[in-house]
Amino acid sequence: MTELIQKKLSDSTGARWTALLIVAFTMMMGYFITDVMSPLEVLLETPKAQGGLGWTAGDYGIFAGSYGFINVFLLMLFFGGIILDKMGIRFTGIMACSLMVIGVLIKYVGVSVDFGDSQFTLGTFSLPMSAAVACLGFAIFGVGCEICGITVSKVITKWFTGHELALAMGVQVGLARMGTFAAMSFSLPVARAFGNRVSAPVLLGAVLLIVGLLAFIVYTVMDRKLDASAAAIDTETKHSADDEGFHFADLKFIFTNPGFWCITLLCLMFYSGVFPFLKFATKLMVDNYNVPQDLAGSLPGAIPLGTIILTPLFGTIYDRIGKGATLMLIGSVMLTFVHFIFMIHILPVGWFAIIMMIILGIAFSLVPSAMWPSVPKIIPMKLLGSAYAIIFYIQNIGLSLVPMAIGKINKADPSFTGMETFFIGCGIAAIIIAFVLMLIDRKKHYGLQQANVKK
Repeated sequence: MTELIQKKLSDSTGARWTALLIVAFTMMMGYFITDVMSPLEVLLETPKAQGGLGWTAGDYGIFAGSYGFINVFLLMLFFGGIILDKMGIRFTGIMACSLMVIGVLIKYVGVSVDFGDSQFTLGTFSLPMSAAVACLGFAIFGVGCEICGITVSKVITKWFTGHELALAMGVQVGLARMGTFAAMSFSLPVARAFGNRVSAPVLLGAVLLIVGLLAFIVYTVMDRKLDASAAAIDTETKHSADDEGFHFADLKFIFTNPGFWCITLLCLMFYSGVFPFLKFATKLMVDNYNVPQDLAGSLPGAIPLGTIILTPLFGTIYDRIGKGATLMLIGSVMLTFVHFIFMIHILPVGWFAIIMMIILGIAFSLVPSAMWPSVPKIIPMKLLGSAYAIIFYIQNIGLSLVPMAIGKINKADPSFTGMETFFIGCGIAAIIIAFVLMLIDRKKHYGLQQANVKK
């Protein structure tokens, strides 16, 4: 009887897509918060006497990088993956969502309370107190958001293996990018509507994130039912449900896997050329492409806007046809091309910048649509949480250090040429890694070029 129930749950299109949409909504709210302050750099750097917070470009760069501080320097994301594999999806997901809510509330305090001229000082390092508190909140939020991300990835693998895995992950990525698009498009107008108050869009995001936490709690009911039916089926499914098969010694399989490290490094280099760029793109649009300040935040939003449709489309191609490694290579080439165009600064007009952003959005769809569904082809389910955690951990190194580096580069070179040269280097590295991954796949037979749907 339990076998019949399990088949209905795992093979029911309605059940698995309902589960996906619930957890994807939670991640969409998380991504809204991640970039809610990206279009507000101009307001953050406005002097206090004029209604801003008085941050410098360097202060903003530190804030942008603080997202991954705890994940990187305290290894919390790595431990989060182990917690996921040991404690399961329900416990880890609720923990992660709660950390996101706590983090964004602290961030709200940082940008809403008047700290006067007080500074946070550590040796020779100094930061405005408002920025320091906001960094603390963003760092705690970053722990929750990244652990929630690996949890959702395991949720999707759990429900969609043998079905539309790449499409499902593509839909989740597309909805997450919709959260980014909403942040890039509406954050500045919301702040303007409340008298240039940076705190207004942050508070809005906090409310939405609380709704996201409630949504994940609803998902845990479905997850519990799936686990109950899975326990009587086979050992593989049981391990995915209660994680009894996880042992620390098994981590050796991850660390010695060349395909895994190729995907990890590709993720690092590719996302280092996209996410940090989003945080500085608004100012680039204003200075280099004569875009009005009120509209500049929406242009970087063209990147996630394109992924909303294209990532599921490319995921369907991967599910039905295969060629995952090829998709990653093409996306890396497109990323490098766009940054090269921005570096040479041709056609400094708004419409041309929009075209480049759309191309970058296509690249931003190609690589994730193939990269994330490729991990389960290389790593077994019982280690999937740890594998995703390591990938996200390495990615967070880039998300933490690259914005700080770009902040210093832009301070020394306001023309953005140095910034774009840096991003071109990331793109070239991604191209090389994607090509090496294709070669390794031919030797190891991971099946990255094969379709995901089992016929």
